[in-house]
Amino acid sequence: MTVHQPLAQPLALTAGSPLVALWQELDKRFAESEGDRLQLPGHRLAELGLSLRDLGCAYLDSGAIVIERGGFYQSAGLWSREQPGRRVATGLVPGPDGRDHPRRPPKPAGCFYQRYDRQSETTVGLETLDLDRHLDLFHKWQNEPRVAYFWEENKSKAELADYLSVRIANPSILPVIASFDGDPAGYLEFYWGREDRLGAYYASDPWDRGWHGLIGETKHLGRNKTAAWIKSLTHYLFLDCPMTEKVVGEPRADNVKLLRYTGPIGYRKIREFDFPHKRAALMHCERDEFFAIARF
Repeated sequence: MTVHQPLAQPLALTAGSPLVALWQELDKRFAESEGDRLQLPGHRLAELGLSLRDLGCAYLDSGAIVIERGGFYQSAGLWSREQPGRRVATGLVPGPDGRDHPRRPPKPAGCFYQRYDRQSETTVGLETLDLDRHLDLFHKWQNEPRVAYFWEENKSKAELADYLSVRIANPSILPVIASFDGDPAGYLEFYWGREDRLGAYYASDPWDRGWHGLIGETKHLGRNKTAAWIKSLTHYLFLDCPMTEKVVGEPRADNVKLLRYTGPIGYRKIREFDFPHKRAALMHCERDEFFAIARF
């Protein structure tokens, strides 16, 4: 018999609060339904001491409270340490190729995203990489032949420490450790598209976000877990900034397995192009399409 793990503790609000309990109920109901909306009795929020504004993703229709699936997964505070959209900075600073970009917000610290994935029956966690704690793991992963083929960073520990230090110091890059049920599984780099090398190869918008990723631990490979972390990281990137309408990527054009995983959640291969070091596939995932077709 399959044993279903409980949802991860919400990061944004106090666990057990009426709002968190309602969000958890709605998350479960959406998971059990293929429908795009749910309804609650009009008096339900008042009984819980809540308002439509507290719920953040609902409206009234003929006396019923209606919650849209896409709105719920963009606004409920179950998964991110901060309420969706709070980490937004203002002002413009000079960018590459003469294109200005917004001033980027401070990077999160520690674990900043958790989501229980029902398909893989694991909790996906994202935390900011700590050089002292994670360098040995990063060195081990990069020197795995399977990883080195795509990343080409099979170098010494000192060289990889320099590699990570540059990224830690760069306000447009967030180095991340991904985990399953608290066990470190792989490495991610989140970046702002306009400041990345990719930004020169397409018409980047100021809030485009992108990522690179690897699963370093072979025990965490497999269809369900790979699908879980790609869906989770994309979810986080859209949650982190409400102005991000597109998540981009540039995997090797011959990375057929990765391209196969991204299609079902809205990633589209725009074209192939040549970086100095590889033939790449330009990938785009639009916010509206992701939240229309992704199932959590």
